[in-house]
Amino acid sequence: MRPTVLCFSGLDPSGGAGLQADIEAIGQSGAHAAIACTALTVQNSQQVFSFEATPKALLLAQANAVVGDLPIHVVKSGMLGTTDNIAALAEFLREHPDYAYVLDPVLVANSGGSLGNQETLVKAFVELIPLATLITPNTVELRALTGEQNIDVATQKLFEMGAKAVLVKGGHEDTADYIQNSLYANGELISETQCPRLEGEYHGSGCSLASFIAGRLAQGDALKNAVHHAETWLFGVLKKAEIPVEGGQRIPKRF
Repeated sequence: MRPTVLCFSGLDPSGGAGLQADIEAIGQSGAHAAIACTALTVQNSQQVFSFEATPKALLLAQANAVVGDLPIHVVKSGMLGTTDNIAALAEFLREHPDYAYVLDPVLVANSGGSLGNQETLVKAFVELIPLATLITPNTVELRALTGEQNIDVATQKLFEMGAKAVLVKGGHEDTADYIQNSLYANGELISETQCPRLEGEYHGSGCSLASFIAGRLAQGDALKNAVHHAETWLFGVLKKAEIPVEGGQRIPKRF
């Protein structure tokens, strides 16, 4: 069987982000996706209205049900929603130290709308940072996690907090014509990539990128190669993104 990525992520009824984005991206990477659902959300492609988090015991039961049944190589997390779920994931990772772990530190939806209490989630994420093989924050999340406004300072603070590798995504920065991503390992910059900035906003691009990276890691890619494969793939699916509402966010066409 294909190597498996176990995703801790929430259900997005629109299918643009969350666990459906994980499943589609991981499938496109060549790996298999298993899901421990962290929350049911009420949202569409444009806005989050509310959510109900999965209880900690049920979340762990979902994850443990597939351990030993599927060839899990990597864990990936997106929306966790509550400090209890963050603690549950940390507990699970400590019990399975051989799994690589990609942490996408989701705090708010790109479309707007809370995916948990940001202040309490930020404090709880401290427990997950040292457990991650790779952390994939956009610059808004990076600043929130560290309390630092300068990107270079904030990135180094993540390493002081125990990070091993960080992919800083630059889509929220004020670069009109391009987006720059920067990959760091052990506190050192090891790769920078740029792509043209496409028109519009996208629902689920961060989920898709982190999940594709996880899928490539599951298949044995080195970190730098996994990231480059994922960035190339993501740019292609964003160029083909579909527009559900005129003037609204676009959904990546992952197939």
